[in-house]
Parts: sequence; structure tokens; C-alpha cells
Amino acid sequence: MVQVYVTGGTFDKEYNFITGELFFKDTHLKEMFVRGRCTPDIDVKTLMMVDSLEMTDEDRGIIEYNCRKCKYSDIIITHGTDTMVVTAEWLAKANIQDKTIVLTGAMIPYAFGTSSDGFFNLGSALAFASVLPPGVYVAMNGRYFNWDNVRKNRKTGFFEEI
Repeated sequence: MVQVYVTGGTFDKEYNFITGELFFKDTHLKEMFVRGRCTPDIDVKTLMMVDSLEMTDEDRGIIEYNCRKCKYSDIIITHGTDTMVVTAEWLAKANIQDKTIVLTGAMIPYAFGTSSDGFFNLGSALAFASVLPPGVYVAMNGRYFNWDNVRKNRKTGFFEEI
């Protein structure tokens, strides 16, 4: 069984066609796993729906608590890309034992259709969570990175090794 924790981020944002603003409604994760014809057993739980720029240490504490108490060893966290590395560092320093934790996100909302990278990143995160040893990782752009060797390149929009 794989545990998936939803925290918000661009992954789950919707577009208001009248105001042009992005907002949260519900997660798209269950629909994405169905559309992807995903066969592993997956439990999706929404912890929060926040933009990562607004994520607080209290929010990170909630994520840590849920990861620590999770009965499954493979965990995926959907997260906004702007502070994903900050949360990955928080979780790594929490020293959660015997769990593979993979954070992933999207640069373009899933609701935007085929232009979104979220579908690909989610599938990659699922594969990485199943094969990587215990630890904390970031999965973006078809790659995985150790939590302490990754950054978001704000000029290109890609994640890269430091």
C-alpha cells in the first residue's frame, strides 16, 4: 500500500475563468490514479490545501506527524514547488525511520489538461516511492533527487541537482 498525502500546491489548483485567479476546490489525485490505470493499492488523504508559499511550520508539523504515524512504508506528498525543498529538509531532519517519502508537484495545474506536468510527476513519484530505499526525496521532471541535493531553478522552472 502507498500512502499519498495531499497538501495543495499548483497540482490541485483550479482556474477561475472570470477573475483569472487560481484557487483550491478538491484534489484531483483519485481521478488521476484512475485515469492512469494505476494498479497498486493507494490511500489518498488530504492534509491541507495551501499554496506552498503560504505553508507554515505548523503545516509542516502536520505533514511530519502524519508521515511518522503512517502504517505504510511508501509515502508520496503532493506539494507546491516553491517550498517543496524546505518541507523535504524538514522531514529529513525529523529522522522518520524506515519510510520512503517522495515529494512531488506540478508547475502547471492538472486542471489545465494535457499541458500539465502533474500527471507525469505523480506517476514518476509512485514509481520512485516503490523502488527507492528509505529516505526523503523530491521527484520532478522525470528524475528523483535526494532532499539535500536539489533546488528549483526559478529561471527554467526545472528542478536540478545542486
